[in-house]
Amino acid sequence: MASLTEPDVQRFQQLLAKRREELRWLVHDALIESKRNDYIELAGAVHDAGEEAVANLLSEMDISQLRREVEEIGDVEAAIERIKDGTFGKCTDCGDAIDRERLAAYPTAKRCLACQTRYETQKRGGRDATPSL
Repeated sequence: MASLTEPDVQRFQQLLAKRREELRWLVHDALIESKRNDYIELAGAVHDAGEEAVANLLSEMDISQLRREVEEIGDVEAAIERIKDGTFGKCTDCGDAIDRERLAAYPTAKRCLACQTRYETQKRGGRDATPSL
């Protein structure tokens, strides 16, 4: 398999920088919105247990989404660092090249498909795993 060309790497760097900026704005907006919702909640306290359960569920979903976005920012920044140090596109476990198609679908991938499958199998206690992107 051919390694990534300089134009490939530049394209991935631009894509990752754009995604990092998008995620930062999403997190920023979510934090602003959550602050606004806190004031709304104080102003119009929940009236019954059913409404409270729905409000709690929505709050947990928002926190979960925010957590995923913050985690993705970390993944994007790690990929940008790998570009800077020349290891982008190389599996962090075995050192082999990561398929270009895998990187196109998942630019923050740090493992080749074989190592990702092995990692997820070990993470799940040895049970068979379908690799994530």
